[in-house]
This record gives sequence, C-alpha cells and structure tokens, in this order.
Amino acid sequence: MTTPIALRLPVIAALLFGPAAALTLIALGPELMRLGAPAGTGFDVDRLVLLYADLPRLATALLAGAGLGLSGVILQQVMRNPLASPTTLGLSAGAELALSIATLFAPGLLVFGRDLLALVGSALAGLAVFAIGARRNFAPVAIVLAGLIVSLYCKSLSTILILLHDRYLMSLFIWGSGSLHQQDWSIPLDLLPRLGLLAIAAALLIRPLGLLTLSDAQARSLGLKIALVRWGGVAIALALAAVITSSVGVIGFIGLVAPTVARLAGARRLGAQFVWAPVIGAGLLWLTDAVVSLAAGPLATFLPTGAVTALFGTPLLLLLLPRLKASDRREPLPSAPRPPNTARPPVVLGTVAVGLAVLFALAVMLGRGVDGGWVIASGDALSTVLPWRIPRVLAAIAAGAMLAVAGTILQRLTSNEMVSPEVIGVSAGATMGLGIALFVTAAPTLTVLLGSATLGAGLVLVAILAMGRKSGFAPERIVLTGIALLALLDAFIGLVSASGDPRALQLLSWMAGTTYGMDLSTALISLALMLVLAGATCLTARWLDIMPLGRSAARAIGVATSRVQAVMLLIAVALTAAGTLVVGPLSFVGLMAPHLARELGLRRALPQVVGAAIAGAAIMIVADFFGRNAGFPYELPAGLLSTLVGAPFLLLLLRRRQ
Repeated sequence: MTTPIALRLPVIAALLFGPAAALTLIALGPELMRLGAPAGTGFDVDRLVLLYADLPRLATALLAGAGLGLSGVILQQVMRNPLASPTTLGLSAGAELALSIATLFAPGLLVFGRDLLALVGSALAGLAVFAIGARRNFAPVAIVLAGLIVSLYCKSLSTILILLHDRYLMSLFIWGSGSLHQQDWSIPLDLLPRLGLLAIAAALLIRPLGLLTLSDAQARSLGLKIALVRWGGVAIALALAAVITSSVGVIGFIGLVAPTVARLAGARRLGAQFVWAPVIGAGLLWLTDAVVSLAAGPLATFLPTGAVTALFGTPLLLLLLPRLKASDRREPLPSAPRPPNTARPPVVLGTVAVGLAVLFALAVMLGRGVDGGWVIASGDALSTVLPWRIPRVLAAIAAGAMLAVAGTILQRLTSNEMVSPEVIGVSAGATMGLGIALFVTAAPTLTVLLGSATLGAGLVLVAILAMGRKSGFAPERIVLTGIALLALLDAFIGLVSASGDPRALQLLSWMAGTTYGMDLSTALISLALMLVLAGATCLTARWLDIMPLGRSAARAIGVATSRVQAVMLLIAVALTAAGTLVVGPLSFVGLMAPHLARELGLRRALPQVVGAAIAGAAIMIVADFFGRNAGFPYELPAGLLSTLVGAPFLLLLLRRRQ
C-alpha cells in the first residue's frame, strides 16, 4: 500500500525538521532552558552567544534554505531542466567573484549595497551561460555544462585573488564557501524583507510559469508572452541567489536538491512546488548546519556549511543524471565534412618543436629585473638566474606534456573530444588521494605522494567509466559526472582548510598549481617520468588508432579490447597523477593540447600524441612565465593561469559544437 501523496510531503518535512530540532536542542538546550529565567546582573556570556550568534544563525539557515529552494524551483521551471539551480548555472559563483573584486579593489562600490554588486556578478555569469545555451537551442545539458564551467572559471579567479591577498585569505575563503556564522541579527533581518518581496513577485508568476510546461506554440495560443515570463522568472531567481550569496556566500546544491525532493515526494503542480521546495530547503539547510555545529564544536565558526552541502548534493546530482529525458539530450547536427588532411606530420612536428625550443630559451632568459623592468639575462646574470628558472621550466614542460598525453589517450579511448583528466575529475581524484596522504602520513615522501595520487585518480576513473557504460559513454554524462566530482573535491578542500591545519594551506597552494620552489632533482624526476610514460604511449599508438573505431570493429581485427583499454587507462592514470602533482588539478592542459594538435592536422594517433605533448609543454611554459612575471614581485600559480586560458577555450568549443 503506497503512502498517500498528501502525506508524503509533511512526512519529508518532519524527517528534516525533527532531527534538526533535536540536534539544536542537544547543542543549545541548557541555554534555551535558561532563556526564560530572569537575566542576572552579571555578564552572561552564554546568554549573549545564544541571543546574538546561535539564534541568528538558525534564522539565517532557515531563510537562506527557503530562498534557495524557491530560486531552484523557478530556474528548473523556466529552463525546463531538472539540473538547473543557482549553483549549477554559475550564478552564485558570479556573485561571489563580484563581491570579492569589489572588496579587494573597489570597496567604495559597497556603499551601493552588496546586493547590487552580487546581482551584477550573477547577471554577467548568467548572460555568459545563456549565450552558450542559445547557440544550442537551450538544450538542458548544454546549459548546465556551460554554467558549471563558468562557475569553475569564477572560482579560479576568486582563488587567485585570495592567494594575492593572503591577509584576507581565511575570512574570504570561509565566507565564499558559505558560512552561516553570525554576530548579531542584522543579516537575518536584512534577508527577511528582501526574500519576502521576491517571494511575492514569484507567487504572482505561478500561473504563467505553469504554462511553460506546454509547448511554445500551445503557450502562445493561450496568450502567454513566453519571453517576458521567462526573463521575469530568471530575474527573480537570479535576485534570490544574489541576495543570499551576498549575505552568506555560496551555499551549494540546496537549490538543486529541494525542488527535486519536493517533486519526488509528490508536489506535481507548480503551486505546490512553490510552497514545499522552500520548506524542504529550509529544513535541509537547518539540518546540515545543525550537524556541522554539533560535529565541529568550537570549530563550527570556521567550518563553512555551504561546503558541506556538496557532500550530499554531489551524490544526488550523480543519481539525477540518468533521469534526464531523452528529449533533453539533443543529438548533434551532422558536421561539415573536414577538409582533406594536407599537413605533413614531420614538418608540423618539427615546426612546433622549434617553437617550443624558442619558448624555453625565452622563459629562462627573459624576466623582470630588480627595478621591475624587463631584462634578458646573459653572462654572470644568466648563471645566477638559471638555478632558479631551469627547474620550474623543466617541471612545467613535464607536467604539461603528461597531462596532454593523458588527455589524448582518454579522448581517443572514449571517442569524446570533451574529455580530459581535469574535466572528468581524474585530477580531482589525484588531489584527494594526495590530500589524504598529507594528513595521514607524518612526513610523506615523493613516492608516497605519487602512489596515493595514482590510487585516487585510478579509483575516480574506474567509477566514471562504470557510470558512463550504461549511457554508451555519452559526452555530456561523462563531463557532468566529472564536474560533480570536482564539486566534491571543493567540499573536501573546504573542510580541511577550515580546520586551521597548516597542511591545508599547503594543499590549497599546491592545488593552485604553483611551480615556485621546484628543485632540480624533482624536476628531473618529473621529466624522466614523462619520457617513460609518453614513450610507452607512443609504442601503443596502433591501439589508439584502432580503438576509436569501436569495440566491435577492434575485436574483428584481433585486438583484445578489454586488455588494451586497461593498459591504456593505467598509463593515463599514471600520467595524470604525476602531472597533477606538479601543476594541480585545474590546468585544462589535458583538454586543450589534444585539440591544438588536431587543429594542426595531426589526426593519426602517434603524431597527435607527440604534437599534444609539445603543445601541452608550451602552454605550461607560457603559464609559468606569466605566473612569474605578470604580478611581479608576487607569484601567480601557473596551474590557475592555464585554467583561465582553458575555461574560455572550453566555452568556445561548446559554442562551436551544435
């Protein structure tokens, strides 16, 4: 006997609010019991903390959760997309970046209000996402994919700003990760009227928004102005996300989870979703914050609740991906026939190798002098700077080449040009393995770090391939799976960073991909690993030529596909782990370099592997050079700089693919 639908939603709400209230009573019970007693004449610290920290925090959690739930309902209805939310569309990350820029460089703008700045940031991020979506007829997966890339790009920019202004490192990082910590009632009292007005405006749009479930022709025949309703809905959802982000930072996944749970629990009509999604969002965020407060104890002030939400949001996102309707996935249009390949690989490879040599020479000889001017080192000056520049340039070459070769292997094995170690989360797996080794081992050696990074990358790759097998390794499914794992990595990093452990700062700095402090022996080891693994890849080039034809065709000509796939994936994992150790998980070199090689006319496996390795090395040399000189005398991480190049490249690729 099934539970009546009318009872499911109250039961779900009770399952959220009940444990949240119980945990809150466990944590605050004694103080709450004393609240009714007359105030003493002395200075009562516990009473002040309860009145001006704990209770405002609870109220903020309820308001922010409800607002995000409502924002998610509107976005999912307007976009007709079950994966749309302020987080997955990049709106919250855009607001965070705008506020970070204003705080650091133009604090005078804050007099116009944090909400306005957050709204501008969210609007710019949203415009970028919708511009990509318009090229692909607003296909749901394309919209979400563009949103997640914009979010990643904004996050990278924010991280660079934080690293450049380390005096604000901890406060900006904790705020940006979604901190509900309060010192008075100002934030909940500010949120209440703003969210109330936006909720009233949303309620007025319930009927026209409900008609968006019809086809455009049917909706127009009923007199609905579709564009006006859609943009009105987007504006309200965007304002809700911006107001909440400006107050408490980025709270991930509540806007995705709450509407989904409401629908699955029986809220089929839009009006019911408008009521129950905010209720579930409020309960969900309250429960999460109560768990965080009780588990972290005194550290709850520094533990961002927003980061923790990804721990349950990521599994839900992975569960939702198979639920995408077939109609949500638009088949690509037939591509125009490629021009005949007239490029001669030896000539092309020789040319790019000469270019790499020139870049290498410039990178070690050209730099900033003591007075900040550009200087070409020679003679004694060259011998002085070489011990500092040579190791980091060699390490950049090795890392760029390894990630490029790994990307080539993955793209050819999956026949998916959107795949790379960074995009599908393999690099994130290596990062988590390395982070665990840092915290578990007292003094981890290079061998331990490399082994743990390889294990983490391998586990993630196996998981992605297992989940992608049912969909036939659909490109969007694999990419979204990987980006969901990146969100999980963000949560992991947020938790360890908030612990205050100095190794967390070491992990954060390493994630940024800095080559600063690289010694010659480590650089030579990286270079040797690159030569061995890239050489092994070249020896298996025949397999890489055959595997894109499909498993059946490969078996027909005598290739043991399972064994070949296992060997190639093992090489790709080792390349990713070693490359990630040097430049962090967010370089995008593994995505860009194979495309650059292909654009140069290197279509066969062996020339593409070699060309991609050279291109990857060149990208990292350039990124390291600018990282060393752009912010002189301060250093910018090469990995993050290559991310700033890679994310727009990926967006352009999305625009080109119809």
